[in-house]
Amino acid sequence: MPLNQTLSVLEQHDEFIDRHIGPCAAETTEMLAAIGAASLDQLIDQTVPAAIRLPADLPLPAPRREHEALADLKAIAGKNTIAKSCLGMGYYDTLTPKVILRNVMENPGWYTAYTPYQAEIAQGRLEALMNFQQMVIDLTGLEIANASLLDEATAAAEAMTMARRVSKSKSNRFLVDAACFPQTIDVVRTRAGYFGFEVVVAAADAADGEFFGALLQYPGDNGEVRDRSDLIASLKGRGATVAVACDLMALVLLKSPGAMGADIALGSSQRFGIPMGFGGPHAAFFATREAFVRSMPGRIIGVSKDARGNTAYRMTLQTREQHIRREKANSNICTSQVLLANMAGMYAVYHGPQGLKTIAARIHRLTAIFAEGLKRAGVKLLTGQFFDTVHIDLGARAESIYHAALSAGYNLRRVAVGVLGLSFDETTTRGDVAELFKLITQVTLDMASLDAQLAAATPALPAALLRSDAILSHPVFNTHHTEHEMLRYLKSLQNKDLALDHSMISLGSCTMKLNATSEMIPVTWPEFGGIHPFAPRDQVPGYLEMIDSLTDWLKTVTGFDAICMQPNSGAQGEYAGLVAIARYHASRGDSHRKICLIPKSAHGTNPATAQMAGMQVVVVDCDDNGNVDVSDLQAKAEQHKDDLACLMITYPSTHGVFEEAIKDICAIVHAKGGQVYMDGANLNAQVGLTSPGHIGADVSHMNLHKTFAIPHGGGGPGMGPIGLKAHLAPFMANHVVAPIDGPHGGQGAVAAAPFGSASILPISWMYLAMLGGEGVKKATQFAILNANYVASQLKDHYPVLYVGKNGRVAHECILDIRPLKAATGGNAGIAEIDIAKRLMDYGFHAPTVSFPVAGTIMVEPTESESKAELDRFIEAMVAIRAEIREIENGTWSAADNPLKNAPHTQADLVDAEWRHPYSRQQAVFPLPWVAANKFWPSVNRIDDVYGDRNLNCACPPLSAYQD
Repeated sequence: MPLNQTLSVLEQHDEFIDRHIGPCAAETTEMLAAIGAASLDQLIDQTVPAAIRLPADLPLPAPRREHEALADLKAIAGKNTIAKSCLGMGYYDTLTPKVILRNVMENPGWYTAYTPYQAEIAQGRLEALMNFQQMVIDLTGLEIANASLLDEATAAAEAMTMARRVSKSKSNRFLVDAACFPQTIDVVRTRAGYFGFEVVVAAADAADGEFFGALLQYPGDNGEVRDRSDLIASLKGRGATVAVACDLMALVLLKSPGAMGADIALGSSQRFGIPMGFGGPHAAFFATREAFVRSMPGRIIGVSKDARGNTAYRMTLQTREQHIRREKANSNICTSQVLLANMAGMYAVYHGPQGLKTIAARIHRLTAIFAEGLKRAGVKLLTGQFFDTVHIDLGARAESIYHAALSAGYNLRRVAVGVLGLSFDETTTRGDVAELFKLITQVTLDMASLDAQLAAATPALPAALLRSDAILSHPVFNTHHTEHEMLRYLKSLQNKDLALDHSMISLGSCTMKLNATSEMIPVTWPEFGGIHPFAPRDQVPGYLEMIDSLTDWLKTVTGFDAICMQPNSGAQGEYAGLVAIARYHASRGDSHRKICLIPKSAHGTNPATAQMAGMQVVVVDCDDNGNVDVSDLQAKAEQHKDDLACLMITYPSTHGVFEEAIKDICAIVHAKGGQVYMDGANLNAQVGLTSPGHIGADVSHMNLHKTFAIPHGGGGPGMGPIGLKAHLAPFMANHVVAPIDGPHGGQGAVAAAPFGSASILPISWMYLAMLGGEGVKKATQFAILNANYVASQLKDHYPVLYVGKNGRVAHECILDIRPLKAATGGNAGIAEIDIAKRLMDYGFHAPTVSFPVAGTIMVEPTESESKAELDRFIEAMVAIRAEIREIENGTWSAADNPLKNAPHTQADLVDAEWRHPYSRQQAVFPLPWVAANKFWPSVNRIDDVYGDRNLNCACPPLSAYQD
């Protein structure tokens, strides 16, 4: 009885633990009995090797109730000062349309979706990404765009490596215009160093000689807008591939990079409705000429056809991606910033071309009024032609004006001694301009008079610099301008996508766990969203306190001595970790150490990352049980002992097993002078039970979008901070604009902002605060329980490919489909992809397909799924196995059966004539409970080959749907 319990029990400080973890006590007992374990502790003892277990529970704070943790974080956030930012440098305040804020950014139907590898149940977000690509194509004047990259600076680094791939120049030099943003130059220099490129930072107009590529900024760092057509032609004439970092809002009015002859255009879409968020997440954009499409980094959305011949979207040209090409890949990027790209694209859909022109013209007019007033007041402007930014020479008065502006609530940019920079944006008001003008001149600005004069005069920007071509002419950008229309459009797209708000997504290696609402709420607080990444540090004590406490918790969880928060994806974390290793070796005079050992089973990002870090990949064999072949590792470590840089290993293994020899593996590498990089993809099976640092790793990345509850967002955002042992800590990334205190001063950056995508860090803060040490350990235990329960219930229907020495799997299991394919017709038989598509008819997203072993599926149920949901998934998989038997025994042919024809749509249900050997009921309602919560795929099976052979990556005309 509750009335007999003590107050400490009734206060329920640990209540979130049971809300996060799916199985209740009774279900846990049933599941343990089903797998033959007497207790959860016994299961863990059978699964996790004793040699790597932590000696004690994690000393994390006690769990907090949801409202308590929110109140604590709100108090921390309240310590930040939200000043009006005039800092610019690629980050601008913006107005997120509330219909987009509520229905995309705050909507689990959008933010809990997975990367759209299963395109038939991702048509909504694929269409939204197509809108984003079309917007970028229109504004940049180029022929093809990708579905976003991580940030502007890393997009510039990707442009550099792409330029090297496509340029015929024999030069090893890459030109970076001195007018580029300093954080971009910093990241490009870091990346170039490990490729062996020579970066020349100079005024591009005066740069002589040959370059394989060049990077220009438009408008420049000082706000200057110049037609670079002649310069681009000159550089291309000398063999350079030319990239232009540009501003989407400025491009609404200005001549496009494509029209000036650029090969590549890139930048940030942040000011299209995405909060600054102390640096991110924001969607970078990247466009190029169609001739270069196979060399372009990142994901590309394309148009294909489904089995009925209807228009359908999919990710196209995936053979370029790192998981296929490995160390030969164009990039190690394995994510985008899909949620943010969708928001930016929807900002353009909502405002349309006329709305965007009005916004851009207003920003420019406010800047022009301010600049003209300053000129008339005798203030020296250093920017001649501008869009939204001016630099002004104030001499000895600059510091006093800077501080006066701070006191008035404005952040100005200190450019140089005596020089201040000011950038205006969508949120700038007439009052802001008037107040800033008076701070500088001590004179009241007659805005109305100046405005009238400027409106009647020749535009400040010459006609040759203004774009004359139409933009955003597709109907999608000219239809949804009322809130009703926009709301319904967003809802129509959401209805086409299966996300975690509908059912379990059991993706092995991707950990699609609960993204609790209480964890998500702080992301949209203005105290976190409204902060520029280069704001004065004394304005962000709340951010720094939140980051510091999260850092301390992650040190405790991982067993590392230092955490670098800068990497803004898992792949970036891999890169930052290997860069730290390379810098460490160089500091000891061991720059020749470039051999990176990587097991055959590793993620595709691993070899691609090693190549980007200037290392040579040597593959290590795995044994028949999926473990690293220790004898092969020993031989190769000995063979390369003089040049060994590191081992990259995933733990538990990519095959879903805790390898018994992991400590020996680390010791072998250390004995030969190498470092151990542990991929953090499977950290969800470690937290509270063991840790990378305890096992013997020197550096590891943490996928906060997996283990620590940041949602996948349909393919991004992510965060991939790295943990490092003390000897590597001095070599982690820092930042040239906003240096972070510590022993790593002066180290180059790997991302645009000092703390990466800082505004989503509160999600992981809330996750750890609400679970505490008790909860995170319990989460790991239940991740292992749920995986073993699924494996035990399916092993008689599908072979479980790898298990540990006690017959247990870790937090995921691999089901072998190859015998079923052989039994149903060989190459024409039932393959893993057919099971993936058939699961859609049962209302489930497929597990991971053909990774890490071709012909298999990998299942990871996560700790947050209840026994009821697990049982539904198991029942679906068993029913599909029964369907496969009907093919094996000849009842259905190998060509015409529910799996080969999956997924089935409403069109199939209402077809006038049904020609299949199975019933309509079997097709769309294969089990009784499916009808109660039926998810209807919006298209039939998509033709991937057609999409690659007929490349179309822009919005199709309306006739494509009407036909």
